[in-house]
Amino acid sequence: MAISKKIINYLDKNKYRYEIIEHRTAYTAWDVSQTEKVKPREVAKTLIIKADKDYVAAVIPADRNLDKKKFLKLFNAQKKKVGERCAKKADFAKEAWMKKNIVGKVGAVPPFSGLLKMDVFADKLLLKNKKIYAGSGEYDVSVKINSIQYLKKEELIIGSFSQKK
Repeated sequence: MAISKKIINYLDKNKYRYEIIEHRTAYTAWDVSQTEKVKPREVAKTLIIKADKDYVAAVIPADRNLDKKKFLKLFNAQKKKVGERCAKKADFAKEAWMKKNIVGKVGAVPPFSGLLKMDVFADKLLLKNKKIYAGSGEYDVSVKINSIQYLKKEELIIGSFSQKK
């Protein structure tokens, strides 16, 4: 399956150096790491989170789970900085909402703020890698990018909000 032109155009427009990695169909970031024989820590898992009425993306390594309490604390700290009201709870977005509003397939969401048109929170652990395997919107293709470039080109909110599986 080919990667979406919208994603390719975004990467090219933002002058990313990237490599398109075709692989066996994988529905999760963990499966991508196993298929590509790379450390799960190098594969980005993009989660869409609904915090009260706001939708945001949380990007964590494939070998970690989202710590909702830590995430909500970081989310609310960000809200306070810009003088907005804090959220009471954070949970995963509904699949039906994602299918209508997110670029790519559920489980293969690309982690780019400009493409998603929402805030992207990135876990510190993921950014310790030199390269990141990111979702391409398709289950059989990933995009390998440089983590420093990702950090510089995206307006990321960095924090520590993942936990061991």
